[in-house]
Parts: sequence; structure tokens; C-alpha cells
Amino acid sequence: MKKEKSHNAVKLIYVIQKHYASHLHYDLRLEEDGVLKSWAIPKEPPQTPGSKRLAIEVEDHPLGYENFTGTIPEGQYGAGRVETWDKGFYQPINVTGNKKEILIQGQKLKGLYTLIQLKNQEAKDKERLWLFFKNKNQEKGETKGD
Repeated sequence: MKKEKSHNAVKLIYVIQKHYASHLHYDLRLEEDGVLKSWAIPKEPPQTPGSKRLAIEVEDHPLGYENFTGTIPEGQYGAGRVETWDKGFYQPINVTGNKKEILIQGQKLKGLYTLIQLKNQEAKDKERLWLFFKNKNQEKGETKGD
């Protein structure tokens, strides 16, 4: 049985950084267990229900990185310009190992969002693929049919 966490009163760090690396993408970062869990999103994050975005889980970043803006020098991992696209807080609503339903309170993104991990047999843990979307139903705890 999967363990569910529900932290309705907790406000945690949420940020999306626009990253002009070899390919423009957006880095979603969520505070969890003392680090920033991170996903690279190839297209602009969804602001309306119904739009789903691929989110590729990448390495954790340290707390404090949510404030980074600037340029990562050529030759270093992630070289390119980084700017804040959206920032605020989030609250975990329902969290299991392969699903995170969260309430985002950002400047651009607001409302219930879900990250769902995709099963990808070919990647064999090389990439951890997720879908990121704004829930059609904005009532807490209900992502059925999204």
C-alpha cells in the first residue's frame, strides 16, 4: 500500500526558472525533504486546465537555488541564462510515490496542479518522466478525469 501524505497547512517553496540552456526550457522546483525537487519542462508551463506538459525529473537542487538568476558559464552543466519565471509557495494535497497533487500559489500559476509519473520501460530509470498539468476540477483532492 502506498503511503499518502496530506499537508494542507504547510507552505513550501515553489519556483519555475526559465532556463536558456542548449534548449530553452522551464525548471519546476518544489521544496521537499530539505531540497528542491526539480523537473525540466520543455514547453511553457500550463496556466489553464486541459494543457499537459512533459516534465523530466532531474537532480535535486539545494535550498536557496530558488533565488538564483544569472548565467551559468559555458563548459558547466546547464550553461546558459537563468531567470525567475514564477515564484511563490505550494501546499502538498495528496502525495504518493508517483503522484503529487499540489496547490500552487504563485504569481503566474495558481490553483491545483498534478504531477503524475509515467511508466517508461525503455528509459530504465535513465529518465524519470512525469506529466504536469492544472487540474480541471479545482476542488482539493480530486484529480479523477484530468
